[in-house]
Amino acid sequence: MAGSSEEAPDYGRGVVITDDWPGYDLNLFTYPQHYYGDLEYVLIPHGIVVDRTERLAKDIMKDIGNCDIMVLCVLKGGYKFCADLVEHLKNISRNSDRFISMKVDFIRLKSYRNDQSMGEMQIIGGNDLSTLAGKNVLIVEDVVGTGRTMKALLSSIEKYKPNMIKVASLLVKRTPRSDGFRPDSHMCDQ
Repeated sequence: MAGSSEEAPDYGRGVVITDDWPGYDLNLFTYPQHYYGDLEYVLIPHGIVVDRTERLAKDIMKDIGNCDIMVLCVLKGGYKFCADLVEHLKNISRNSDRFISMKVDFIRLKSYRNDQSMGEMQIIGGNDLSTLAGKNVLIVEDVVGTGRTMKALLSSIEKYKPNMIKVASLLVKRTPRSDGFRPDSHMCDQ
């Protein structure tokens, strides 16, 4: 199964933002005027996001090897991160010995209604998931919270017998309700 339910060792697979991190002073950055008065500090500068996303792409290519990839982007939050990650993956592919084919599909996951868990997850959109059979699947998500929704998605996808499933996430939220799920690659713990 993709990801891990064990406590992740701290060996550099992500940036950790501690609870007492004060952030960067706003005077160090430029930001849109419509945010003036609303922001107190910057937690993660854009350059770090870009650099970390590029490193995630390198780690993913190393993990997957010279295999074609089916990218499954979890909307709505994962769209921008997925687009940036796929662009980095394409750049790595262009500069390698073998071209890696990538197809991207989009899904939405519905497991909450009015901020309350419904107990089961519904997959909305995406082509027929049976097309994932025998494929190398990369699920791209913006935030992994408790991990329950991702585990349910993985369980649904595994029924179609893909060759490999990897999960990449922009953020992993520290929460006492976490079931311990960790994506294979992520940018930072928040």
